[in-house]
Amino acid sequence: MITAFGNPVYDYIKTQKVDTKERILSGCSTNALLALSKMGQQTNLVGAVGEDYKERFIADLEKFGIKHIITPSEETGGFSLIYYDDFGNRTLDLLGRANNIENIQKEWYASSQAVLIGPILGEVSFEQIKEIRANFDGIFFCDPQGLLRSADESDRISHSAPEGIKEALAQFDFVKPNELEGKVLTGIDCREDPYEAAKIIHSWGPKVVIVTLAELGAVIYDGNEFIDIPPYEIDLVDATGAGDTFMAGFTFEYLKTKDLRMAGCYASCTSSIMIENVGPDFEMSEEMIRKRQVTLLAKKILKLM
Repeated sequence: MITAFGNPVYDYIKTQKVDTKERILSGCSTNALLALSKMGQQTNLVGAVGEDYKERFIADLEKFGIKHIITPSEETGGFSLIYYDDFGNRTLDLLGRANNIENIQKEWYASSQAVLIGPILGEVSFEQIKEIRANFDGIFFCDPQGLLRSADESDRISHSAPEGIKEALAQFDFVKPNELEGKVLTGIDCREDPYEAAKIIHSWGPKVVIVTLAELGAVIYDGNEFIDIPPYEIDLVDATGAGDTFMAGFTFEYLKTKDLRMAGCYASCTSSIMIENVGPDFEMSEEMIRKRQVTLLAKKILKLM
């Protein structure tokens, strides 16, 4: 079992190639578990959902075989994502904000092999992260996007590093910022030097740092060496969920192999399938990902920067 904490959202997405027209299921933890469930992994999602989307949410998760623990909320969260280029750059505006996840119970995650923390807008607190770590000795993975976001009076999302973020990230085995989050956390342009950004974040305490760089691939740092992960090149349709499914693929493969390069390449290939599609209804399987992983592992690994 892999358990993820983070509110699901129903988003409106418009890219250079697609327009969803209506709100569709998404969210950091949600996208990760959707990918994992398609690989045959048992999954459990903990998040707050309002009555406005509750029935639809339950039906969506049951369709994909994802167990769920719903905490109460006045409304369901959601964003408007308008992509203005093919590199994942976008405007991000709030359509709804769900309540924070409250009263986390140890039994919700105690039997899990891994726990993923993937909030979308601060719904998991630093205190909850520390409590989970104190009660859980399995793999603990963080996608920090939702720990760095806030919404202004016009519902436009901005990013900043809140007080206590270093101590919170120190709780994790794996921390995976993207290039924007890496810059927010360290002040370093990760397209110029992801290695230094990874070293800084690693110095705060997590065992492994993974900086994802969209079409450039990713860099993994375990305190001893850097591992460059190339991208699996595809025709991008929608970048939403790329990092979420990278987290999913990495966790899935690392649980099997404990090999960082194998896990990184598997993660890159998982992400590549996600961004060829839009929304949750697309084909993905471990077999499909493994075929791409073979290709990626056979590539000569060059330094990304």
